Amino acid sequence: MKGFWIGAAALISAWFLSGCASVPMASNEADLAAKEFKMPTNGKAGVYVYRNEVMGAAIKMDALVDDQLIGSTAAQTYHYVEIAPGRHVFKGKAENESLLDLDAVANKLYYIWQEVKMGAFIARNKLQLVSAEQGQKGVKESKRALSQPIRATTP
Repeated sequence: MKGFWIGAAALISAWFLSGCASVPMASNEADLAAKEFKMPTNGKAGVYVYRNEVMGAAIKMDALVDDQLIGSTAAQTYHYVEIAPGRHVFKGKAENESLLDLDAVANKLYYIWQEVKMGAFIARNKLQLVSAEQGQKGVKESKRALSQPIRATTP
């Protein structure tokens, strides 16, 4: 039992000393604008991919839609992208790959939580479609990361 506590203390110390992963961040104006949660009116769907947890702070995780990189997430960051209506596949990449199918409807907002999970060597992730209430709360706890432009795709 003593060995367990020594190992746990070492693991926690390493986590605190490892620092936090950083990703390119969007401007404060872009962050504030996205947090108004306005419905898209351009015939597209708006999607927030967020990671509001501190766990796994030293690890960046990728977020993709239809195999196009949206960007990487770090602790307490999010991305906002607009996509064409129809079926899309979101992918979270860490130690594992997590897939989420989304049948997007025009002029609607969606919230995808990139949950951090314990991994064997680094953190794992699980993408989950969540309610507007839960999603907006998670986004408000986070800062907007700089997203890659997404090519128009036909689902």
